[in-house]
Amino acid sequence: MRLRLVGHRRRVRRSPPRGRRRKPLLTEARGLEPHASERALATYEDLGYRDVFWATRRYEDACDRVAIRALLPPRGDRLIEVGAGFGRLADEYRGYGEVVLLDSSEIHVAAAREALAGDARFQVLLGNACALPYPDGYFDTAVCVRVLHHFADPGPLLLELGRVTRPGGVLVLEYANKRNLKSIARRLLGRQGWSPFEPGSVEYKPFHFDHAPVGVRRALRRAGLRIETMRAASLLRVPGLTVRLPLRFLLAAERRLQAPLGSITPGPSVFLRARREK
Repeated sequence: MRLRLVGHRRRVRRSPPRGRRRKPLLTEARGLEPHASERALATYEDLGYRDVFWATRRYEDACDRVAIRALLPPRGDRLIEVGAGFGRLADEYRGYGEVVLLDSSEIHVAAAREALAGDARFQVLLGNACALPYPDGYFDTAVCVRVLHHFADPGPLLLELGRVTRPGGVLVLEYANKRNLKSIARRLLGRQGWSPFEPGSVEYKPFHFDHAPVGVRRALRRAGLRIETMRAASLLRVPGLTVRLPLRFLLAAERRLQAPLGSITPGPSVFLRARREK
């Protein structure tokens, strides 16, 4: 097997067993079964992640934005988003004077550069998430959304994010939650071998990891980051529900529930704001 880690994405090439060929993976599905066409298109090697995956996930995109707007300081001098992809969340950073979007996919970096070419505040870089080319404490704010699930161990990435965040600065982080209601129900019904209450991470499909909240908290503390507040996100992401109910109804419920349920972490996605210790 040949493994190459570039930034926050892991690209793995291995020879499939004889007589069976591995299907392409939809890299952000978090347990949702993609359509057959999406399996081939929604990857980090082309723009399927933008044009296929996110084109059909208005609810998840809106949930992310609800959480980010509640957690992100509205203004600052310098912000970095690590794992920014094609720049999906770039319009959330209007209050910052200098914005760095970093990703490990050449195709998505090129797409972000094209989309943001007219805005001098943005610098879009190809780089390694665990070796950021900036000195300690360079940024007021760091953002990392839908990235941590590519790491079995969240520690190295969180250490690097803490390093480049200034003392008193803020990290807005999202991670895939191991202790969600679906996993608890499957465990109780005997349909899941691992316990959602055990510490550590679980590989829910090849090279995609759900993380235990306690493990993320410990890694944040080791990185010198103290959690201030948490929000549970994508709470109504149930197969079929998001296409049957109006988006405005789903988001009304999401806005009311994200904060109260944050410390309970019942949803598949957890957002948090952590502050760099002085």
